[in-house]
Amino acid sequence: MRFSELRRLLDGITQKMLTQTLRALERDGLVKRSVYPTVPPRVEYGLSELGIEAGRLTSAIAEWSVQHAGEVLSARHDFDDRASQGPAARSMTTRRPRPSSGDQ
Repeated sequence: MRFSELRRLLDGITQKMLTQTLRALERDGLVKRSVYPTVPPRVEYGLSELGIEAGRLTSAIAEWSVQHAGEVLSARHDFDDRASQGPAARSMTTRRPRPSSGDQ
C-alpha cells in the first residue's frame, strides 16, 4: 500500500507521525518497505510475516475483548460500588491477612 493510501485511511494522522510510525514498524520487522525503480519512484508498504502474525494476535485480543466486554464492565461496576463505600469496604474484599512473624 502506498504512503498516500495509508494516510487517507488513517484520517487525521500527520505526515510526520505516519513516517515515524512506518519507520519504527519497519525497524521492528513488522512492516516491509518496497521501493520500485520507476520515475517517479514508487514506494509501497506491507506487513511482513512477523507483522501478519502480530495482526492475528491483535485480532484475537480484540475478539476476546468483545466477547468479555460485559464481564469487564460488570467488574468495573462492582469495583466502583466498593470504592464508593469507603476504605473499610475495599479492605474487606481486597486484603489478605499477613502472616505474623511466628507463622513462618
